[in-house]
Amino acid sequence: MLLWLASLLENYFHAFNVFQYLTFRTILSALTALFVALLLGPFFIRRLTRHQIGQVVRADGPQSHLKKAGTPTMGGTLILIAITISTLLWGDLTNRYVWVVLLETLGFGLIGWYDDYRKLLLKDSRGLPAKKKYLFQSIVALAGVTYLYFSALMPAETELFVPFFKNVLIELGPVYLFFSYFVIVGTSNAVNLTDGLDGLAILPSVMIIAAFGVFAYVTGNFHFSTYLMIPYIPGVGELVIICGAIVGAGLGFLWYNTYPAQVFMGDVGALGLGAAIGTIAVIVRQELVLALMGGVFVLETVSVILQVVSFRLTGKRIFKMAPIHHHFELKGWPEPRVIVRFWIITFILVLCGLATLKLR
Repeated sequence: MLLWLASLLENYFHAFNVFQYLTFRTILSALTALFVALLLGPFFIRRLTRHQIGQVVRADGPQSHLKKAGTPTMGGTLILIAITISTLLWGDLTNRYVWVVLLETLGFGLIGWYDDYRKLLLKDSRGLPAKKKYLFQSIVALAGVTYLYFSALMPAETELFVPFFKNVLIELGPVYLFFSYFVIVGTSNAVNLTDGLDGLAILPSVMIIAAFGVFAYVTGNFHFSTYLMIPYIPGVGELVIICGAIVGAGLGFLWYNTYPAQVFMGDVGALGLGAAIGTIAVIVRQELVLALMGGVFVLETVSVILQVVSFRLTGKRIFKMAPIHHHFELKGWPEPRVIVRFWIITFILVLCGLATLKLR
């Protein structure tokens, strides 16, 4: 919106030309989302508290979590609002990639919001039934990837890029639809599984999105992409704006979500953020790098799968409790130690992911 206004004013005041630079608008996008989250945070927390929209804690979980009962949740709505406002203000609204990411984020966020609504306001402990939840996620994800597939203007948009190898591109064809759908839905649910401790999911999400902002910038720049030997996809660079918005909104939310948390994001935030990460990875053609940088999310998901499979086959559990962050808590690790160590692991993995730009 403001980019369009600046382009008009640029004819009269040359200084407005600065808004054409992606880096400048990314900084403004991040700051806008950050301030929106910081300013609206107290209001959201008061409203959630007033309406008694509080966290329900499992009785069989770590005993230290019992004190979290009643902590306001569904705070992820604040993240989505900050992202939307900032993106609409600073993004190029004629760019199809921006709209795909924004709509996927809001679509999954809406599913999470309805799940939270049923659990917390309708007092339905099951929330949205798993089959319906998965169905709605599938519809939203398939709508996005189908549009991306049929609107692709060049082969690179639907090829699988293999990191660490020069010019290794695998043409996926129609398999692109299933593969991309799996990435988006899988990432969304993986972030949701990870969101079990104060700040555990939000900061890794911020770090991964920031890294994907770098990927989006170089992928959308012909000279950088040619030099780095990665796919060049025109228009993808604009995703840096929404990446900046997510980083700013995430950090603003972390201000209130850090240990001990004043508010939790709930499914509305976790599903939305996960969908954003997965969709951006699909668009910039870095799905395999996502698996590397999101190693913590992968570990959390695999721990749940192994726990379920082991119990059903043998009647025994591999971990004291899944997801695995609860396993470490039950082993005696204080919650802040688990959180910070998972943050450090993610930071290392994100650096490794960025290194794939040069290591070939």
